[in-house]
Amino acid sequence: MLGKGNGMTHDQALELMDAFAKAFNRHDRQALESMMTEDSVFETSSGPEAFGVRHAGREAVGRAFAAVWETYPDAIWDNARHTAAGDRGFSEWTFRGSDRKGNKVEVNGVDLFVFRDGKIARKDSFRKNRLK
Repeated sequence: MLGKGNGMTHDQALELMDAFAKAFNRHDRQALESMMTEDSVFETSSGPEAFGVRHAGREAVGRAFAAVWETYPDAIWDNARHTAAGDRGFSEWTFRGSDRKGNKVEVNGVDLFVFRDGKIARKDSFRKNRLK
């Protein structure tokens, strides 16, 4: 078992993170929400607070994910590599996308996860900030 109350093996945690990354690339909000706990938390890479912006609850998290796809309709997270330890995991990736004005973004980043009851309870996102 990965962690107390987690209900997953190491391989199951890796499979969950892989399925989560694939659902992000499909822009599949329903699939993503199904992989998160009801009280899940998502903290964005940027925002007015030190933690970015905090979205709490499965529905709020799903809306935040959908807002990314609205901003970057062609958004993809390439080269995902996953690691799990205890009730935690992380995914490294390269985000690529273009906003509606055609401005392209390409940055490396990492998501930190906390697992509970076989699902993702917390997703905390970090990414590089490219200077122009």
